[in-house]
Amino acid sequence: MVRSFRPVLHQSWFLPVLLVAIAGAGSWKFACITPFVAFAVAAPYALPPRTALFTVAAVWLVNQGIGFEILGYPWTIDTMLWGIAIGAAALAAAGVAAAVLQLGVRNRITAVGAAFVPAFAIYQGGLLLAGFALGGRDDFTPAIVGQVALLNFVWLLGLVGTCEILRCAGAFITRRRSGFSPSFPI
Repeated sequence: MVRSFRPVLHQSWFLPVLLVAIAGAGSWKFACITPFVAFAVAAPYALPPRTALFTVAAVWLVNQGIGFEILGYPWTIDTMLWGIAIGAAALAAAGVAAAVLQLGVRNRITAVGAAFVPAFAIYQGGLLLAGFALGGRDDFTPAIVGQVALLNFVWLLGLVGTCEILRCAGAFITRRRSGFSPSFPI
C-alpha cells in the first residue's frame, strides 16, 4: 500500500529536522565552511522565532559533532573556543534575522534580503571579535569574506526555495498551530 508523505509534512518537527539534516550533510561535505548565516535566516523565515533559534542551535551542535567526531577536528582549547564563538555568532545572526523578518515587509524576497545583510554582518562581526582573542584575524580579508557571503547567499536561496516548495505542499501548518503570525502571508 502506498501512503502519502503529506501527514509527515504537517508534523511540527519535520522542517527543523530537515534543516538540521541538510546542515549535517553540508557539514560533512564542506567541513569548515558551513553556511551558518543561511540557516540563521532560513530558520526564522520558515519557523516561529523560538523554534528557529533551537533549530540553529541544533545545526551548530550537529556541525560540531561531525567536525570533532568524524572529520577529526583537534580537541584543543582554541578549536573548542572557536566552535563556541561560531555557535554564539550563529545564534546572534538568527536572532537578528528573526527580528528583521518580523518587521512587516510583505515581499518575501525583500524580507529575506533585508534579514540576510544584518545577519551576515552580525555573524562575521562576532567571528572577527573572536579572532582578536583567538587569532585568525588574517582570515577576514575582503576576498575571503566575499566568498563566505556568496556561499551563504547561494545556500540561503536553496534553503528558502526548499521551504517554499514545502509551503506549497502544505507543510507550514505548524506556524498557524503555534500562534505565530508571519510578517507576510503564507
